[in-house]
Amino acid sequence: MIQLNNISKSFGGQNLYEDISFTLGSKERVGLVGRNGSGKSTLFKIITGEMAYEGGSVNIPKNYKIGYLSQHLKFEKNTVLEECIQSLSEEERFDHYKAEKILSGLGFSQEEMQENPLKFSGGYQIRINLTKCLLENPNLLLLDEPTNYLDIMSLRWLRSFLKSFEGEVILITHDRDFMDDTVTHTMGLTRGRLKKIKGDTVKFYEQLLEEDMLYEQTRSNQEKKKKELMAFVDKFRAKASKATQAQSRLKQLEKMGSMNELAKEGSMALSFRHIPCPGKTICTVKDVSFGYEEENLFSGVNFEIKRNDCIGIIGKNGKGKSTLLNVITGELKARTGEIQYHPSASIGHFGQTNIKRLSENNTIVAEVTATNPELTNTEVRKICGSMMFEGDLADKKISVLSGGERSRVMLGKIIAHKSNILFLDEPTNHLDMESVEILCEKLEEFPGAIVLVTHNEMLLRRLANRLVVFRNSQAQLFEQGYDEFLDKIGWDEDELSESQGENVAPSKKNKKEDKRLRAELIQQRSRATKELKKKMDKLEEGIFSKEEKAEELNEQLISASTSGDGKLINDISQKLGVLQKVLDMEYHELSLVSDEFHGILDEFEQKLSFLDH
Repeated sequence: MIQLNNISKSFGGQNLYEDISFTLGSKERVGLVGRNGSGKSTLFKIITGEMAYEGGSVNIPKNYKIGYLSQHLKFEKNTVLEECIQSLSEEERFDHYKAEKILSGLGFSQEEMQENPLKFSGGYQIRINLTKCLLENPNLLLLDEPTNYLDIMSLRWLRSFLKSFEGEVILITHDRDFMDDTVTHTMGLTRGRLKKIKGDTVKFYEQLLEEDMLYEQTRSNQEKKKKELMAFVDKFRAKASKATQAQSRLKQLEKMGSMNELAKEGSMALSFRHIPCPGKTICTVKDVSFGYEEENLFSGVNFEIKRNDCIGIIGKNGKGKSTLLNVITGELKARTGEIQYHPSASIGHFGQTNIKRLSENNTIVAEVTATNPELTNTEVRKICGSMMFEGDLADKKISVLSGGERSRVMLGKIIAHKSNILFLDEPTNHLDMESVEILCEKLEEFPGAIVLVTHNEMLLRRLANRLVVFRNSQAQLFEQGYDEFLDKIGWDEDELSESQGENVAPSKKNKKEDKRLRAELIQQRSRATKELKKKMDKLEEGIFSKEEKAEELNEQLISASTSGDGKLINDISQKLGVLQKVLDMEYHELSLVSDEFHGILDEFEQKLSFLDH
């Protein structure tokens, strides 16, 4: 059990928090929430002893081991596996499989485990640190944004690992679904106070809102009472007959004390500026391929982006999701194929490469102004304010900003000009939970097209109406949302087992299972289309017969016209008119039935296609 008692911490004379306390019970998994800058990471460093504090005490049991996911990247060994094995205890030093299991679950192949850690991207290096942290077998895991840079499979593996972890966990993450599905308790830093409850973030924020409303109601009633007492004192203090009562009320006022208004916490006031696009299709991706080396990273990618689409690009890391986004936006040149934009297309692009291109010596104001020089200084500062950089904060240089602050600057640059298609690559990384919710709401309101790379399943469920799915070296279009994908297709068994750290090679059993599933799908397709096929055949047969009859009547009409028989011409014309109306009705019915029939075929074809790859 860990106890923090009356901890106070300040920076530059400003209190971060004062007299905060909490107790961490046995096997509790606690989600720590709060705005960026509220002191979450600082609290972790106080617990580990990395940072001093002004008052209070931290009580940690003897021999209690704390594992802390560090964002500091320093590697000593020549391979990923050797680097991670260092974290095993002496008695476990030869149990390499433990390191391999975690590395595999976090997306490393056997070949990658033998490569130098320095060859990997920052995201994968954080995963190496996470592996080392988990291998230390600590009593307490302190995890600061472990979900950043993890793909969906790795997120599922980590969620399962934490839920079965025998010790205690304190978790900071912007991924609300991940937190709610993992934790037993929620603890939040708000207005310099610390509050902990049993339950998820929904329950936490509901209680917080109720407490704030109760406080404001009490404060309002107190202010009203004070005004009434003061009015009595002012009116009667000079009158001898009421002086005693006036003095009594004055003492009552002094005893009441005062309740300050709740401090307002900053939040993004995000609002994307939109310019309409008259075309139904805003962008067409035709047979696109790309590769950094001789072999293509992806090939044969085809899809259209409609003006109201939100297309989610999903799959394991390293498969080409961000690369595809950069190819579509022109950051990279396609090896083959073409990307065609509507002449009225106006792009807003949030990418990891864009964030790195922020000029370190520029101020926030200068960066936003550079995006759209036509904006006035007032308009630029209003945008900065909406990104929580109000007043002098907008004059801060990029070089001193945190990852979350730089992400907000990039969002500010996007909203500085009008767009009708947004390309967003992991826009929630480094944002706090409240900012992620605001971003999601504003994207739901955006009337243009969105193409989104994310591993946040909440965003995918709420926003995406279509998907581009990367798996098994293919990028395939799925014409429905994320829940429908999970329900109808789902992730392959080998991908799921790999995410759980099981190095299972493809087996005859898997091939046999694929054949069984294929046969079952074909039977389902046959059952689903059987009656429609019968109806189509019957309609086609009837239409063919009526068309033959119409040809006969046309020939009779020509003959009657030649002979000049008016009565016969009128009779045949009436019959031909009735027959044509019936044909029109049957053609319309055939079109409806045919659309339904081919819609079912396309759905099953997509399922079969996913099995084949």
